[in-house]
Amino acid sequence: MGAILKRNISATGDTSFADLEVSEPSDYAAGIPAVKVALEHLSKESGLFRSIKTLSRMNQKDGFDCPGCAWPDPDKPSKLGEYCENGVKAIAEETTFERVDRDFFKRYSVEEISNWTDYEIGKSGRITEPFILRPDSLHYKPVSWNEAFETIASHLKNLDYPDEAIFYTSGRSSNEAAFLYGLFVRAFGTNNMPDCSNMCHESSGVALSETLGIGKGSVVLDDFEAAEVVMIIGQNPGTNHPRMLSALQKCKENGGSVITVNPLSESGLNRFKNPQEVKGIFGKGTTLTDVFLQVKINQDVALLKLIMKRLAQRDKDGEKVFDHTFIAEKTHGYDELMKSLEDFEDHELLEICGVDPKEIDKAVDILATKSRIIICWAMGLTQHKNGVENIKECVNLLLLKGSIGKKGAGTCPVRGHSNVQGDRTVGIMHHVSKPLNKAIKAEFNFDPPEKEGLDTVNCIQAMHKGDAKVFVALGGNFVSAASDTHYTAAALENCELTVSVSTKLNRTHLTAGKTSIILPTLGRTEQDGGRLVTVENSMGKVHQSKGKLKPASEFLKSEPEIVAGIAAAYFGKNHSIDWHEMGVNYALIREKITNVLNGFKDYSNRSKGTGFYLPNNAREADFTKLPGGKAQFSVCSLPDIQLQQDEFVLMTVRSHDQFNTTIYGMNDRYRGIHGERRVVFMNKEDMAEMGFKPQEVVDLVSTYNGKERRAENFKLVPYDIPSKNLCAYFPETNVLVPIDLYADKSNTPVSKSIVVKIHPVSNSF
Repeated sequence: MGAILKRNISATGDTSFADLEVSEPSDYAAGIPAVKVALEHLSKESGLFRSIKTLSRMNQKDGFDCPGCAWPDPDKPSKLGEYCENGVKAIAEETTFERVDRDFFKRYSVEEISNWTDYEIGKSGRITEPFILRPDSLHYKPVSWNEAFETIASHLKNLDYPDEAIFYTSGRSSNEAAFLYGLFVRAFGTNNMPDCSNMCHESSGVALSETLGIGKGSVVLDDFEAAEVVMIIGQNPGTNHPRMLSALQKCKENGGSVITVNPLSESGLNRFKNPQEVKGIFGKGTTLTDVFLQVKINQDVALLKLIMKRLAQRDKDGEKVFDHTFIAEKTHGYDELMKSLEDFEDHELLEICGVDPKEIDKAVDILATKSRIIICWAMGLTQHKNGVENIKECVNLLLLKGSIGKKGAGTCPVRGHSNVQGDRTVGIMHHVSKPLNKAIKAEFNFDPPEKEGLDTVNCIQAMHKGDAKVFVALGGNFVSAASDTHYTAAALENCELTVSVSTKLNRTHLTAGKTSIILPTLGRTEQDGGRLVTVENSMGKVHQSKGKLKPASEFLKSEPEIVAGIAAAYFGKNHSIDWHEMGVNYALIREKITNVLNGFKDYSNRSKGTGFYLPNNAREADFTKLPGGKAQFSVCSLPDIQLQQDEFVLMTVRSHDQFNTTIYGMNDRYRGIHGERRVVFMNKEDMAEMGFKPQEVVDLVSTYNGKERRAENFKLVPYDIPSKNLCAYFPETNVLVPIDLYADKSNTPVSKSIVVKIHPVSNSF
C-alpha cells in the first residue's frame, strides 16, 4: 500500500453557466407537456417500448412501487397507469442503458468526475459491480463482493468502540432491508442511525408525537374525497408529489375548497390538467386553489395566529365555529391557547405575515363553517429554526375545529421519498426505544445499545472532528442532501472508510473517505430472484413491491443480501443470528418484524394486493398515550427573523426536473426556467431598489457566527415572490446552510430560511 493521496475534490462541481432562457411561468401543471416530456426521457434513457411495458407495472397490485415519492396509490389504480411525469423520469433514470463500469473508472479519476455538475454525474449510469477507492489511488477499481465485505468488517473491528461508526439510511430502502440494517447496527453496538427524515420531516414527527401521540399523519387517501377544505402549506405538489393533484381534483369535484399558503404561486396548485381525462388534454383542466395566501418565508405562525384570532372572535360572537364538545372531551390547553392569542394585535400579525387581508378574510369565511379539514405540509414548514412549532400551530387549528379523527379531516405531512416512513417504522432511528430494545432482545437474544445515537447533523460534526471514522450509507446522496456542503464533504473525507450502497453514481462517492467502497444494488424495477419486498406509503399503508426487469448487471445484489453480507463478515459464526439466512429469506425477515413490532400480524399475507394500514391512534381520535389522555394544544412563539437593510431570507427548493438530489434535466418549465439551474428568484421591486438587472450574475453569501459561506455564480430572475425573500435550487445552495443552525428539538437544518446578502459579480455582462 502506497502513501495516502491528498485528493483535490470539488464538493459542488462546475459553477459555469449554460444558456439561460426565461419565459413566463406556466399557469397549469401536467397535461400534454407532461406526457411529452416523460416520453422524451424514456426514449433517451432506456427505450420507449421497454419503458412503457415497465410503467404498466408501476404502482399496480402485482408490480413494483415507484422509487420516487411516497404518495399512496388508490385501491383501484387507473388502467392507464398510476404514475406522474417525475415518476416516469425516476424509472427512466433507473432503467437507463448507461453504465458505470470498470472502463468508466479507468477513464475518469474521482478528481475529474467531482468537477462535473450533479446532473452530469447522475447521468453516468448504473453501477455494474463493487468498486473500491484505495488510499493511494484516484481511481475506483473493481473488487469482489467477499473482499468488499471483509474490508468493511476489518475497519469496523479496528474501531476503538462502536460509536465511531455511522450508519445512514435513505428513504428508498424496503422495510425488509431497513429492518435488517437496523438489527445489524444494534447488534454491532450503536444507535448511530441518522436517516433522511432528520433532514426533512423530523420536525413533523416531533410535533405530531407531542400533540397527537403519533409521529405520522392521520388521514388516508379517501379522506380527500370527503374533505370540505384542504389547506396546503409550504408544499409544491405539482413538482414534488404530482399524483396528489388527482386527490385535490376529487376534493374540488365533490364541492371542497383548497387554501394554499406559500411564498410562491406554484403552477400545480393553480390549475391541473389531468392527462388521463379528455378535459385534461383538450380542456382547461381543474382550477385547484380557491384562496392563495402568499405568506412571507417562515411567517406561517403569524398567519395561522391571525386566522385563529378571527375565528375565535366569530365563535365568541355566537357563531358555531369551534367544536367545543371535541375540545372539552379530547384536548388540553384550550384556555392557554386562547389567552396567548390575545397577546398579538391583528395589524401586527398582518404586517409580519405579509398576506393580502382580503384573501385572509376569504380563508376565514371558508374555515368558519367547515369541520372536515385536512392540512398538508412539507419542507416549507419543517426546515426552519421553529419547524416544530410551525407544525404545532397547524395542529392547533385542526383541534379547534375538531378536525382530527373524523372522515375527511386530519394531518397530512407529505413525505418525500418512497419508503422514508417505513424505514422509521421498522426501527431506523437514532433514538432509543425501550419497548423496541426489549422486543429485539427477546427475539434475537442480544442486548441492543441503550445510549442515544447521533442524528444527521451530529454525525457530520462527529466525522468532521474525527470522533467517527466509518460511514456507511444504505442509499442516498448524503453530501448533496445535507447542509453546509463543504463542511459535510470535509467530514466524509476525514473518515477512514466510507461505504455507499447505491444504484447510480453520485457526488457522495467522490467526497470519499481514505478508503471508499461502492456496493451496487438492485433497483425497484428489477427482478430479485422471485422475491418481493414491502414499503409503507405516506399515509401508513404497507404493501408489496416486486420488480420485473432483468437486472442492469449480473453482479448486483439486493439490499438485504448486502446488509447480511456485511454482518456475516463482521460476526462470523459467533452470533445468535444467521445473517446469511436472513439476507436471502425475506419472508423470514417479515416474520421477525411481526414478532418485534406492533401492527404487523400476518404480515406477508396482508401486504398482498392493496396492503394494510398500520395502527394510528390519531386517526381514531385516541389520545390516551398523551398527558391526561388528551391531545395537546400548544402556545407557539413567532420566529425571530432580524434582517439588515441589505439582507434577505432565502429558501431552497426543487426544480421540476428534479427529485430530491437527483437532477433529471436543466429545466423548470413550471417556473419558466430553461437550460440552467444556477438562478435566484427575486422580487422585482427589490431588484430595482438594489440596482440589479435581470440575469445579472451574483454571489449569495450567508454569515453565521462570524463564518462566511458563499454560493458563487447565480443569475437573478425577477419573480412573484414577497419582498425581502429569495428562492433558489438545492443542492446548489446547500453550501449556505450552516451546520450548526437547525430546528429546535428536531435538529432539522434550516434550509428554508437562510439569511443572505447578494454580492454582484464584476463584469457579469
